Amino acid sequence: MPRETLDERIDRLESIEDIRQLAGKYSLSLDMRDLDAHVNLFAPDIRVGRDKVGRAHLKAWVDDTLRHQFTGTSHHLGQHIIEFADPDHAIGVVYSKNEHECGREWVLMQMLYWDDYERIDGRWFFRRRLPCYWYASDLNQQPVGDMKMRWPGREPYHGTFHEIFPSWQAFWAQRPDKDSLPEVAAPAPLEGFLKAMRRDAQPPKIRVR
Repeated sequence: MPRETLDERIDRLESIEDIRQLAGKYSLSLDMRDLDAHVNLFAPDIRVGRDKVGRAHLKAWVDDTLRHQFTGTSHHLGQHIIEFADPDHAIGVVYSKNEHECGREWVLMQMLYWDDYERIDGRWFFRRRLPCYWYASDLNQQPVGDMKMRWPGREPYHGTFHEIFPSWQAFWAQRPDKDSLPEVAAPAPLEGFLKAMRRDAQPPKIRVR
């Protein structure tokens, strides 16, 4: 594999920082309800649902969601893993712990985003942002047990926090032999950690409630 040039390495570092800023801008613009700033973080031809395209449709969807579900929100970002398919396309995983004012209830949520990023005319945008939830529960209720997504006025349902990573199911299905050492797979390549964790599966598709 040819060694990267200095210019390529600098471009990669600048792109990583731009993408991290993109995730931070997403949270701030969403929490402050600046929907124009928010939807402009997405590619101009962003797909919305099955048959709609464009930022105007995304703005309408976000507006409706925020007005009918939450009074206030606060999104707190955690670790951010970014990997490049080529200089203008990347994927990423971002942890997020969020707070939501929902009428008389204060709902805490733990989740991660599976992201696809694209550089268009020199700027990085979200091509797709897939939220994967572990739990959502009132501040005074521990989210233990099954059906951890517990919103006011809705029936509890399963989140998808672990669903896109086959290792979760495989771990609990295994019964280790305590009399022998386990095998260890070879390390993933530099730009292949997330792909390896996905076991080379196709990009995840999860129906978002």
